[in-house]
Amino acid sequence: MMRTIILLTICLSHFGASAQTFTDSDIPIIVITTQNGAPIVDDPRVVAQMGVIYNGPGIRNYMTDPFNNYDGRIEIEIRGSTSQQYPKKGYALETQDSLGVNAQIALLGMAPENDWILNGPYPDKTLIRNVLTYDLARKMGHYASNTRYCELVVNGSYRGVYILMERIKIDNNRVDLKNVHVANQWGDSLTGGYVVKVDKLTGEVGYSWGSNYDPEVVFQFHDPEFDEMNSYQATYMEDFIGEFEDVIYGPQFNDPLLGWPKYIDHTSFHDFFIMQELGRTVDGYRSSSFMYKDKNTFNWMAKLHAGPMWDFNLSYGNADYCDADITTGWQYEFDDICNFSTEIPFWWEKLMQDPGYANGLRCRWEELRQGPLKTSTIHAYIDSVSNYLTEARGRNFQKWPIIGVYVNWNGFVGQTYQEDLDFFKNYIAQRALWIDNNLPGNCSLAVEPIEAEPEYHRVWPNPFDTEFNLGFSLFSEGKITLEIIDLSGRIIQTEHLGFKSGGTHAVTVNSSKLIVGNYLYTIKLDGFALYSGKLVKQ
Repeated sequence: MMRTIILLTICLSHFGASAQTFTDSDIPIIVITTQNGAPIVDDPRVVAQMGVIYNGPGIRNYMTDPFNNYDGRIEIEIRGSTSQQYPKKGYALETQDSLGVNAQIALLGMAPENDWILNGPYPDKTLIRNVLTYDLARKMGHYASNTRYCELVVNGSYRGVYILMERIKIDNNRVDLKNVHVANQWGDSLTGGYVVKVDKLTGEVGYSWGSNYDPEVVFQFHDPEFDEMNSYQATYMEDFIGEFEDVIYGPQFNDPLLGWPKYIDHTSFHDFFIMQELGRTVDGYRSSSFMYKDKNTFNWMAKLHAGPMWDFNLSYGNADYCDADITTGWQYEFDDICNFSTEIPFWWEKLMQDPGYANGLRCRWEELRQGPLKTSTIHAYIDSVSNYLTEARGRNFQKWPIIGVYVNWNGFVGQTYQEDLDFFKNYIAQRALWIDNNLPGNCSLAVEPIEAEPEYHRVWPNPFDTEFNLGFSLFSEGKITLEIIDLSGRIIQTEHLGFKSGGTHAVTVNSSKLIVGNYLYTIKLDGFALYSGKLVKQ
């Protein structure tokens, strides 16, 4: 396999970059060389060789070093929709063996797969917005694309700082769903797993369909793609979303058994809402908005999950239209401000009309504000990433001299990188404060223990994994019931602990089916609340 050693010289060009020679970096280096120097285009993919140089944390990487993380064949193309207008292109690639068969590769320590993206942040001059968003989503308990910064060389040309990231895909280490199989056309085999998205009809578009309530809300199959399914499977998922919309549109949309709780995973919908609003994402909800559904199990219907998060380059004040650069107002009410060819699904606004949903959302926001969404925590993460990129971003902005220059559609143009970074951080602080003061709902579910002092009962371990122990004292005999309640107020697990005499008791409770998050519990004696508190599933 031919290996070309490249000492890259970046000459003066119409971008105005100063001359320099790229020889080494303190972050990983990726070198891509296409067959016969062919240009990389939007479609079709072209064959290339890719080498990755990474000598480990704190060790410099030199262009003369061997390709020690990957050295093999890929197929690559330009990706993106609106982003293709920028001179710094993004790429989609597949790692392959020498025969062109997809090869599962663990690039830069990420889980093995063959589908990858090289994202080239351009209008986001901090280079951090996507990376921050995905990191926050993971800390909130959801899958989001793992990322690795690198410097990229394509056909001998230095291209700047890029983000190697996982493409959203059904996989044990990505969106962990059961696969559909084309041969199966009935029963449970139709019910999952599917990843769909609400998106605009530009870029790479396969089969799409419009909402029954708004033709400007467009759904698309993402994984599996339409041509990878049979007609029964495609019809099932299209009908499922149609049924969900019918229920949300109807008068009993908040019925605890037949309304939204039957169809959606509320935690993922709350967290999706929170991230779209924190970022005031100008394309939020109506573009690059993913949802997924797993396969049903027995008679239990798998619910629709919102996410994974995607495409936050024009977020956190980095767009100058439709009020996206101000820190007040709700993004889910975007259609009242701007008239675009794509609109926000009506369900986001309708769900907010249910006090139970709004209360749960408020509780989730307050919980996250004490953890990953605490302003000081976010700022510390941004500063750490900025420090990590200090050297590499200098070369990036020599290649792309856009600091102090308006790039579509910057909401703020700093005269230095630090000014852009400070705007980013200040926007988050002010936006979060506005949400603190304006998010509807009343998080009053976390009540103090009733009719007893806290020392008369306790839970351990807490947080727990699959099961926890419950200890309590009784001053009279009776039937004991444990209720576990989610933050929207719904009882999601009931345990009948039997008749207990007066005295001290301890039982073990299995709650392995609960998803990660915070819950409330109530211990009842003959139907009357005796103790209550908070549970944390990790």
